[in-house]
Amino acid sequence: MGSPRFEPVRTVRAYERVVEQVEEAIESGALCPGERLPSERELMGQFSVSRSTVREALRVLQARGLVRSRPGDPNGAEVLPFTPAALHKSMTTLARVDELSLAELVQFRMVLDASAALLAARLRTDAHLTEMDAAIARMRESLTAGHEAFGAADVAFHDAVTRAARNKLIQICVDVVRSIVLDLVKERIAAAPDGVALMRRSITHHEEVLAAIRAGDGPLAARLSRESLYDYYAGHVRPGERAALRALLE
Repeated sequence: MGSPRFEPVRTVRAYERVVEQVEEAIESGALCPGERLPSERELMGQFSVSRSTVREALRVLQARGLVRSRPGDPNGAEVLPFTPAALHKSMTTLARVDELSLAELVQFRMVLDASAALLAARLRTDAHLTEMDAAIARMRESLTAGHEAFGAADVAFHDAVTRAARNKLIQICVDVVRSIVLDLVKERIAAAPDGVALMRRSITHHEEVLAAIRAGDGPLAARLSRESLYDYYAGHVRPGERAALRALLE
């Protein structure tokens, strides 16, 4: 019988424990926006750690957008309201973890984009439709300008749809997941021998989604959105993982 394989032990630094406890207090509502943490000296005593440990913890908390801190401030760090920018940063960190596969990211984007299209079909204004029309027009104009220009026009279309959905959380999630997926596959897309054909097919899909949104047919817009993303990304996903994407088409 072989010996068991053990994983390396990760040393947890003291400042990480401080960060965890402060984050838990903020998430639970024990610390509210506008309130202040104890002073550095008080935190040193409560956590039984050095001043450098407290300052490193405060630096991390500030980088995550949770507090505003100035070294030596006798009033302590201020707890900040949770802004869309802070959520965007947190979502980006979460979506970039190694445990998430390209298939999972694409599947999540299919769910998000379909929901945005469904809402857009019900809530869009004429101004939103004008934005979508303009984005598709730029996609057509970019066919010979390369993938970067085409991609920017494509992003403009999806941004217009998510704005029409009128849900900031969907907007943030779509932006984060889309950026990460595109980073993972952009080289493969740029190197595809049938690149122009793929772009033309993408334009057709976008026109169909827009037509459904214009007609107010949310379920159709959602289905077409899922099909469009599957068509564009399935070839970049490992064959064994494509069933997870097809499940959203059935």
